[in-house]
Amino acid sequence: MDWHTLLTRERFGKPAQSSEELGRSAFHKDHDRIIFSGAFRRLGRKTQVHPVSSNDHIHTRLTHSLEVACVGRSLGMRVGEILRDALPRWCDPSDLGVIVQSACLAHDIGNPPFGHSGEDAIRHWFQQADERGWLDALSEAERADFLGFEGNAQGFRVLTQLEYHQFDGGTRLTYATLGSYLKYPWTARHADAQGYKKHKFGCYQSELPLLEQIARKLQLPQLEPERWARHPLVYLMEAADDICYGLIDLEDGLEMDLLDYPEVEALLLDLVGDDLPETYRQLGPQDSRRRKLAILRGKAIEHLTNAAARAFVAQHDALLAGTLEGDLVEHMHGPAKQCVLRAKSLAREKIFQDKRKTLHEIGAYTTLEILLNAFCGAALEQHGGRTPSFKNRRILDLLGNNAPDPHWPLYKAYMRMIDFIAGMTDSYATEMAREMTGRSSPA
Repeated sequence: MDWHTLLTRERFGKPAQSSEELGRSAFHKDHDRIIFSGAFRRLGRKTQVHPVSSNDHIHTRLTHSLEVACVGRSLGMRVGEILRDALPRWCDPSDLGVIVQSACLAHDIGNPPFGHSGEDAIRHWFQQADERGWLDALSEAERADFLGFEGNAQGFRVLTQLEYHQFDGGTRLTYATLGSYLKYPWTARHADAQGYKKHKFGCYQSELPLLEQIARKLQLPQLEPERWARHPLVYLMEAADDICYGLIDLEDGLEMDLLDYPEVEALLLDLVGDDLPETYRQLGPQDSRRRKLAILRGKAIEHLTNAAARAFVAQHDALLAGTLEGDLVEHMHGPAKQCVLRAKSLAREKIFQDKRKTLHEIGAYTTLEILLNAFCGAALEQHGGRTPSFKNRRILDLLGNNAPDPHWPLYKAYMRMIDFIAGMTDSYATEMAREMTGRSSPA
């Protein structure tokens, strides 16, 4: 791969290149388009790990995405400074920073309500639907899209199809930003074949021609049918996510009284060593643990960002060749790598088992089952031009102009229903499911 091609400013879905504005590059426009999109705004009411209403200090998908974007921008600019001579003449380190920042902003934009439990609930429902024969009209590849429903693939659909210019380029981002977003540039046929993060894929069959177009424009090496090498900047976006996910889970765990401050402090002190900010040294017993953690966390992120940038530069040749094994965290120096891995381990042991989170996840299954039964059931009943029942006509009316045509292939009709349900916030999904079952809202 070559940086001159990987960093192209040409826009997807728009042949003519837009004119430059003073102080606002094509990549800055990408950033703004994502920020102002409805799909991004709705992340404010979607679960990150804990239920969004449990504590005002707990992260949502929106606050998580903003924090990841900050780390991603720093990573991009730092790497850009080191690799300045390898970049195109018109590209400077700040461009790399904003490309990675934009990819980070969008990295969760396709997640359904209720976080990862929502993803699993949708997969589970389609497995049951398959047993009932509801997917019989679909090809094997189309069935795999639903049976392995994936927020990353849904996000690619949001960016290239659903937001702004609907089914005409979507957000029309630059190819560089879309490439940096594509964490898994392959379809579901390779989801179980990857030794790296199994069961993940980044593109549905419906968007495969778009993925092929993007890969061709960026000259991403094709490794197998329907599978390409990742854009090098994906590794920076992923590292930013890993850094924030690891540390922020711990911060939320403290807020939820699932962790003790001394164990979190010890983990971060092992990373920063003697490089403590003077403000931290001046803290006394009267200072809140929230303030202490904020200062220490900031210094820890600085160390992790430096380590990730060094790992990227050290692996530069392998990244451009598309041959790097694993993610960037695996190639960070010892203390940084151990900090991220220990943080994730602590979260698995003490945070993800929280009873409140478990009840929330069970509720996600119930809510999404009601919605999927209703909307996919309506799509199935009208499929082939059949006349749906009065109830299902009313369900289809809820989608307005986005309701599937009775003569569409069933795959396309189901996909339109998933677009609607996956785009819901936690609260909207819960309220709609409650009303569909005839229950009134709580006073």
